[in-house]
Amino acid sequence: QVQLVESGGGLVQAGGSLRLSCAASGGTFSNYAMGWFRQAPGKERDGVAAISRSGGTDYADSVKGRFTISRDNGKNTVHLQMNSLKPEDTAVYYCAARLTSYSGRTSREMALYNYWGQGIQVTVSS
Repeated sequence: QVQLVESGGGLVQAGGSLRLSCAASGGTFSNYAMGWFRQAPGKERDGVAAISRSGGTDYADSVKGRFTISRDNGKNTVHLQMNSLKPEDTAVYYCAARLTSYSGRTSREMALYNYWGQGIQVTVSS
C-alpha cells in the first residue's frame, strides 16, 4: 500500500512558477509509474503529466512547454515544475501512482492509477 503526500501548492500570480512535490511511502517507489492530475471547480479530473518507471514523460497539450514532471527514486519523490502559470491552471492537483511491470510505459488515464494523494490547491491570480 502506497501513501502519497503532496506539497508545494499555494497562490501565485499569472506568469509565476510553483513546484509541486509528492512524497511516497509504503512501497517500492521504482515499481510505480507516477502521474499528476488536476480538478478545477465544476470540472472533471484530468491528467496533467505522467512519468514512467524509466523516466519517460507525457503531458497534456495545455501544459506542454510549461510544466515538467520528474522523479527521484532515491528520495521516493515525484515533482511537477510549473512555469508560466495561467489562471486556467487553478485547480486541486493530485499525485497518483500505479504499479506496473512495464518500465517504459506512461499514461494519463486516471482509471489506471491505484493510489492517490489527498490533493493540494494551486491558485493562479490574474
